[in-house]
Order: sequence, then C-alpha cells, then structure tokens
Amino acid sequence: MSEPPTTEPSARTTEPPAPTTAPSITAPPTTEPPTTALRFGYGTNGLTDLRLEDALVLLADLGYDGVGLTLDHMHLDPLAPDLATRTSRVARRLGDLGLGVTVETGARYVLDPRRKHGPSLLDPDPDGRAARVRLLLRAVQVAADLGAHAVHCFSGITPHDVPSTDTATAWERLAGSLAPVLDAAATARVPLAVEPEPGHLLATLADFHHLRRLLGDPGPDILGLTLDIGHCQCLEPATPADCVRDAAPWLRHVQIEDMRRGVHEHLPFGEGEIDFPPVLEALAAAGYQGLTVVELPRHSHAGPELARASIDFLRQGTGMRGATAP
Repeated sequence: MSEPPTTEPSARTTEPPAPTTAPSITAPPTTEPPTTALRFGYGTNGLTDLRLEDALVLLADLGYDGVGLTLDHMHLDPLAPDLATRTSRVARRLGDLGLGVTVETGARYVLDPRRKHGPSLLDPDPDGRAARVRLLLRAVQVAADLGAHAVHCFSGITPHDVPSTDTATAWERLAGSLAPVLDAAATARVPLAVEPEPGHLLATLADFHHLRRLLGDPGPDILGLTLDIGHCQCLEPATPADCVRDAAPWLRHVQIEDMRRGVHEHLPFGEGEIDFPPVLEALAAAGYQGLTVVELPRHSHAGPELARASIDFLRQGTGMRGATAP
C-alpha cells in the first residue's frame, strides 16, 4: 500500500538507512518462462470515491488487466457480515470483466478508527498483533476465493512509545506474527507478498531478506515480495531498474508510481524523478507474471482521470497499444 504513517513526516533523507543485515544472494530456482507481456492494474485505494462496481467497470473499460483490491469499508469490507457471499459476488464480477486481482491490506483505519494502520504486527499488545493477524488470515481466504495472485502486507513501524521497542524484539514479533499467516498462505496456495515500506521496520530489500532468513526461507511461493517502484527511488541505494533485477526471483506483486529521492510521496507519472522505460524493461525481462499496480492512495479525488492517464503512460513506456475508454 501504501503511504507514510501520520506519525512519520515525509522528510528528506540524505542517505538510506543501513540494512539490518546483508542480504543473501542465493536466489530460489525459477520455473516460469520469461515474458514481455506486462499486466497492469490500478489500486482501489486510489479510487475510494467510486463504488467498487463502478471502479471495476472503469478499469476494464480503460483496458487494465487487473486491480489491486484494498480490503476496506468502502469496497470489500473484511469485517462486515457475509464476507464469503460478498467475496463470491466480487469474484464473479472480476471474471465477467476479465480482471485479475491482488488483495492488498493497507487500509488506513480498517482495524482502529483512531490509529492509522494500527494495530500492526509489531504492536506491544499481543491482542493488537492478533487483530492484525486475523485480518491477514481473512485476506488470504478472500484472495483464495477471488483467485488472486498474491496477498500484500507490510510490517508496520517500530513502536517508540514507553517502553520503547528494541529492534530485536520488533523482528521477533514480526516473524512470530507472520508464521500462522504463512501457514494459511501455503494451504491456500496464495503467496504472501511483504512490502518494504519507508519508515517501517521492514523498509528495504535487505530487510526483506533478513525476514526471509528469520522464517527459514519458506520460498517465494509462500513468502514473496511486493516491490514498490517509488520506494526504490526514495530509499534504495540501487536504481529502481536494478532493484527489479535484484528482486526478480521473489517478486509476487509490484506497485508503481513516480517518486523523488528521499521523499516518500506517491506521485502521478511524470511528476517525480523515475526513468520508467528501464524499469518496465527489467520487469519484462524478469518474466514477472503478476500485476503491476498503479499506487496513488492520496489521489482518489482525481482517480478516474489519473487511471486513464496512467494506463496511457504505461502503454507508451512498453510500446503497447490499446483503446482508451469512451
């Protein structure tokens, strides 16, 4: 998902934080053949002023291949009654429209109306962590029922209240919280795709590899990676295209938007600093099979217009042609 928590301003940084530990460079084997056909989606967290039905029809009309579906009260509420029935209806509609889907879990206030993205997997309160785990378990079931490519999640920020949480304890909480979710993902055959998020405990690709080793390297079809291209520009030492190449064996979900170095602000294409053709070429060369989802969670007021402009931009960047919606 996503965007910085309100407790952390979008301040400029001069250098990215040192990785928690050096990443392992041993890549798991890949069995999928390379392909140059990228599949583009748009995140419903950037279309929150639309009913879900209207958002899905809009994206299909514009020629998108899929949708990043954030579970939240205005679209598919994971906490309201009759979730299975409502999910079944969405699955049928996605099928009718020919849209693929990735389930995203970055809704701001879905669990707590007063704490943005709270409680997290790092919450000092075990009951708080358990609430987030239950949400992720529901997301895995929803993803299985929708035929989704992956379930997205992130770690959360390390709590700094009294008493402050030390780094080792935070990693222990994260690994322990994710263990039952990974079991459910393995059973459902839907990978959990963890997103490095600026300001969070798991902020970088190096941190993802640290978590992978802590969990005994379950494999990318169980524990995969959500790579946000803007976050690479914001924080990683490598270029976004090099990040794609380095992360390719673990990629199970991709989010894309423009961004500037050192500033965690999701921007429409052309308003930041990213050179996108090399990024798109790297994704195609990697044989990435999932959705590449436009992530503009603070631009819902202009969602339909930005959805149209974004697919045109991405098509131009890949040399694709397609009709725009009437």
